[in-house]
Amino acid sequence: MNVNQSAPPMPPFGQPQPVYPGYHQSGYGGQPGSTAPPTSYGAYNGPVPGYQQTPPPGVSRAPPSSEAPPASTAQAPCGQAAYGQFGQGDVQNGPSSTVQMQRFPGSQPFGSVPLAPVVSQPAVLQPFGPPPTSAQVTAQLAGMQISGAVAPALPPVGLGYGPPTSLASASGSFPNSGLYGSYPQGQAPPLSQGQGHLGAQPPQRSAPPQASSFTSPASGGPRMPSMTGPLLPGQGFGGPSVSQPNHVSSPPPQALPPGSQMTGPPGPPPPMHSSQQPGYQLQQNGSFGPARGPQPNYGSPYPGASTFGSQPGPPQPLPPKRLDPDAIPSPIQVIEDDRNNRGSEPFVTGVRGQVPPLVTTNFLVKDQGNASPRYIRCTSYNIPCTSDMAKQAQVPLAAVIKPLARLPPEEASPYVVDHGESGPLRCNRCKAYMCPFMQFIEGGRRFQCCFCSCINDVPPQYFQHLDHTGKRVDAYDRPELSLGSYEFLATVDYCKNNKFPSPPAFIFMIDVSYNAIRSGLVRLLCEELKSLLDFLPRESGAEESAIRVGFVTYNKVLHFYNVKSSLAQPQMMVVSDVADMFVPLLDGFLVNVSESRAVITSLLDQIPEMFADTRETETVFAPVIQAGMEALKAAECAGKLFLFHTSLPIAEAPGKLKNRDDRKLINTDKEKTLFQPQTGAYQTLAKECVAQGCCVDLFLFPNQYVDVATLSVVPQLTGGSVYKYACFQVENDQERFLSDLRRDVQKVVGFDAVMRVRTSTGIRAVDFFGAFYMSNTTDVELAGLDGDKTVTVEFKHDDRLNEESGALLQCALLYTSCAGQRRLRIHNLALNCCTQLADLYRNCETDTLINYMAKFAYRGVLNNPVKTVRDTLITQCAQILACYRKNCASPSSAGQLILPECMKLLPVYLNCVLKSDVLQPGAEVTTDDRAYVRQLVTSMDVAETNVFFYPRLLPLTKSPIESATEPPAVRASEERLSNGDIYLLENGLNLFLWVGASVQQGVVQSLFSVSSFSQITSGLSVLPVLDNPLSKKVRGLIDSLRAQRSRYMKLIVVKQEDKLEMLFKHFLVEDKSLSGGASYVDFLCHMHKEIRQLLS
Repeated sequence: MNVNQSAPPMPPFGQPQPVYPGYHQSGYGGQPGSTAPPTSYGAYNGPVPGYQQTPPPGVSRAPPSSEAPPASTAQAPCGQAAYGQFGQGDVQNGPSSTVQMQRFPGSQPFGSVPLAPVVSQPAVLQPFGPPPTSAQVTAQLAGMQISGAVAPALPPVGLGYGPPTSLASASGSFPNSGLYGSYPQGQAPPLSQGQGHLGAQPPQRSAPPQASSFTSPASGGPRMPSMTGPLLPGQGFGGPSVSQPNHVSSPPPQALPPGSQMTGPPGPPPPMHSSQQPGYQLQQNGSFGPARGPQPNYGSPYPGASTFGSQPGPPQPLPPKRLDPDAIPSPIQVIEDDRNNRGSEPFVTGVRGQVPPLVTTNFLVKDQGNASPRYIRCTSYNIPCTSDMAKQAQVPLAAVIKPLARLPPEEASPYVVDHGESGPLRCNRCKAYMCPFMQFIEGGRRFQCCFCSCINDVPPQYFQHLDHTGKRVDAYDRPELSLGSYEFLATVDYCKNNKFPSPPAFIFMIDVSYNAIRSGLVRLLCEELKSLLDFLPRESGAEESAIRVGFVTYNKVLHFYNVKSSLAQPQMMVVSDVADMFVPLLDGFLVNVSESRAVITSLLDQIPEMFADTRETETVFAPVIQAGMEALKAAECAGKLFLFHTSLPIAEAPGKLKNRDDRKLINTDKEKTLFQPQTGAYQTLAKECVAQGCCVDLFLFPNQYVDVATLSVVPQLTGGSVYKYACFQVENDQERFLSDLRRDVQKVVGFDAVMRVRTSTGIRAVDFFGAFYMSNTTDVELAGLDGDKTVTVEFKHDDRLNEESGALLQCALLYTSCAGQRRLRIHNLALNCCTQLADLYRNCETDTLINYMAKFAYRGVLNNPVKTVRDTLITQCAQILACYRKNCASPSSAGQLILPECMKLLPVYLNCVLKSDVLQPGAEVTTDDRAYVRQLVTSMDVAETNVFFYPRLLPLTKSPIESATEPPAVRASEERLSNGDIYLLENGLNLFLWVGASVQQGVVQSLFSVSSFSQITSGLSVLPVLDNPLSKKVRGLIDSLRAQRSRYMKLIVVKQEDKLEMLFKHFLVEDKSLSGGASYVDFLCHMHKEIRQLLS
């Protein structure tokens, strides 16, 4: 089945259609219909009004039935038409309804069962587009088997609007009909299914947010006498005859397949929406196309018996059923839906507590008083009013903050506000900075702080009159009164030692030991630096960069270079006393590039020659950092050290390390020592670096174990980055290294930075994750901070919050720009507060939640056994989902797994975190790899963790060659690979091109310039540049994927059935992993079991 099948054109979801003016259907198939009742609660993400105790007018109750209701009878939600709509020639119990029932098109195979529709409810529209629909899906969670039969597809359904409650299925569960949430433009929405509901829903305190659900009779829930499972061959559906006409016209009746029979009194079929496309069936992925046939190999448990109103006979063993992967929430579908629903409109930040589009959606941001989601994303935009409620839900309240995030060219950088010598206006008590939420009073002479409620005087030079609404008349002329993000120029009071800083410096420190020289690294690096020094970061509009540069080489000793512009040749000074490091020269060590250009070029030419014959294999490490920091201290400036290092520092010196790599510690209580630094010396050194504003970026080129866990301590605590190129070879790795180096040297950095997050009364920041140092509980200290780094902050309640006033966050970052200017960058965000758990669950963002949980777990492995960390994650996830099930979801059978609409991807993403190399390493993953990934994830933003844990898999030959857009992704599972296709897989660090064994010869020729599959070189890292449309398209796509990521992804070509395929399959995260990680289907079953244990 083609998962990415395109649908016939239809009006976009969420827009009134000609057939449905104003979301009210005038009738089905030309017959008059009852108008839909008003929705019983507000828009998705909106406030929840009181739930209606009685069904609204116009809602038909279930008709009186002449039969006893079946034991499985549950109730249909309020505001939803009940059963009892029949058409011509049907037997009907009870009074007739005005709404005509939708018939099956005659061309459909037997075994397809109609579902209760989404009732058209006029939703209160949000400013950013329609809500996704809910999906409550039933599925067989029995057996947890990987192989099984295919279930029949569902009949077509029409569009439903508004946020529905849980929906009912006609008579049971369909493993393959799980269709989640909203859908791409032009596709009819999938309907959701629950166990058979009849009658009206019992009233609830608050309206349930949208949910997705599955049924698992095998997991111990009550067995329904109504059929649970797909309709089986040999088993009839008690309902209207399939051959009856469908409203207007339909294909001729179709004969019954052998073994099929229509038996028993007709059961009450549900009402249906008129389909826009008769004759096409809805497939599992929500697209239209030829339907699947009935399921083979399934015996009927009740041959020839009525499925309604009967008492269960003796239990018959059913063959184990497989949970169809299409019936469980699909990340691809959710991402696609969000792109279609929210990608076209700009996201306007004026409204408090709006959930932004997903990180995978391209959208424009208009700042109207709250910080852009590019700067701050939250786990929930509606936080509980009390700590008890927060504890009950177990949803972590956290914000992922990226203070210097790069913006797309269409969005303006934050305005810089200069208040002169008086500096920025602040609250006298809590020191919060002036922002749009401050309240001016007494005609504008005073303002009340929105964070601590303190009343402050407005200085005379800042005074302005208020308009009739109480707003200052100059509010829109001042960024700090109208925007969520802006910058202030800092006064001298914000500077070290009360003097303005000097421009920062870059020091390049190059390992010239035997390994570095032999691999060609030193020569390559020196060549690159000659041209790269012209691209140092500079202020916009500046002629040249203000940054000065210096050079050091080292092995067991350090060599400093004097590159003063007045010298004819550079001078070398050697410091061999590494135990007591000092800088042998001041004048001529840090220089302006343009002034000393000739001397620097001469030095870079000489370095590879000077050390060409070296036999020195031992290196030092800590003294190198010490030397760089001392040089910056002597120059009285902040700066960055670029260290290029190849081996474990075993030479006699401070910070000497030994090889402690021991795979036998994996899965023992001592495994945590592998992530901890060997010695405390590096933490002490890092602390001194932070005090000096000395940030360290480390480029590692190891051929064996180098103890990344220890060497990365200084980069981690100073806000720097670590890059690792194992077994570096110039011909294979040159492009990746040079690309990373260029980006790292050129990116904008804030130096000597301090960040503080202030909150309004009721919550406070209690925990911080990222690459930084903290000497107290409130100030995040960063020797350097670039546009890729995030700081994740967790909040806890310290008082009760107020629903009306909401909660406020203000992130203030004080830093030195690359020109040496001291600045304050401010980001403000207002969140809603709620007293109903349903509102919390309706406003969560799963991607941010996973980002937080991964960082929490990756820090946990430093002090706890990995198994404990994994169990903690599973328990927390189960508690979050169990609380939702207990307090927010419609009552339903315990056999159903019900997930909140916003969190339906939580299980699949959490499973990816649990299976990651840090928490569950395979045999091929080294200790250094795990330590490297651990520190990398610590400061990743939400978009990076999203693709890192759930990689993108793109089929390359499915979409037309002339199409300029990215091909639609497919789910990360081996099942989705076709051996006649080629796929690109990326996770932000790796890029694979998988080639199926049956790919057409023309495609192989166009891409690889060889005549057959067998001639493709496995492990190839560069595609040949060929002048044909396919080659250009694939190379262009690879370039565009690389441009989206903060690190260069090296390409690896993998052939099907090749030894490299094992590496590729490691990234197919929906499948079972070799290291013992569960498949998505199995983990969902496990999660369901955990939730049920908590509920019982």
